[in-house]
Amino acid sequence: MTGPTRTNSTFLQPAFVICVAVLTMAVASMSIATRTLGVYLEKEPLPLQKSFDLLDESALAPYRVVSKQTIDNTEVIESLGTTDYIQWVLEDPNEPEASPVRRMLLFVTYYPTPDRVPHVPEECYTGSGYPRLETEDVRLLTGPGSQTRSIPARYLLFGSSGREAFLMAGRFPVLYFFRVNGRYEGKRDDARAALNQNIFGRHSYFSKVELAFNQALTGPTREQAIAATERLLSVVLPILEREHWPSAGTED
Repeated sequence: MTGPTRTNSTFLQPAFVICVAVLTMAVASMSIATRTLGVYLEKEPLPLQKSFDLLDESALAPYRVVSKQTIDNTEVIESLGTTDYIQWVLEDPNEPEASPVRRMLLFVTYYPTPDRVPHVPEECYTGSGYPRLETEDVRLLTGPGSQTRSIPARYLLFGSSGREAFLMAGRFPVLYFFRVNGRYEGKRDDARAALNQNIFGRHSYFSKVELAFNQALTGPTREQAIAATERLLSVVLPILEREHWPSAGTED
């Protein structure tokens, strides 16, 4: 035996016709509302003003670029979700040779469209075998004198992996935050919320700034890491804002 066959009359039933009509009207109404109110459900890509690769090293003085690291693994790049990044080891010559903050790893990524979940060090380092020991929301004070700004950020402390136990002091700090449509956010959820609020903008973007103090045999204290981060940001943030990240208003 075979089951009942569906005939064309099924699609002519009043309930089906009403459902189709309601869905059609809903789609049309959404399209009209989107055009009338200026709501952009799909954002257009917003490129950097200038590639991170063209960042002027001399403008970072007194910091010096010790090395420029690149990600050659295709799977890692796909997981990262962008090719707009720099991963530079910087050196502060004003710090003593043995200082745990003389060298630091600056990792900046940029996403021209907000269709990805921001990556965070909590997942990246833990996934690579580094246990997370501490997590804290902090405020970073950057900029000279009256131009000082308070930027929300996250402070993380990681332990070294087993294969590096004899090479490091056993722990190292990482600090990070996001630049989202011209404003700063310290956590991934806050970055997501900022992106979702920009419904009237044609463009939307986010960038992550991350600083790891894992270049020395001894890790810095929390206070040392935060102070070193604030000094570096006072130099690098104005450059990123002025020459690389989209200028104010371009996300509209």
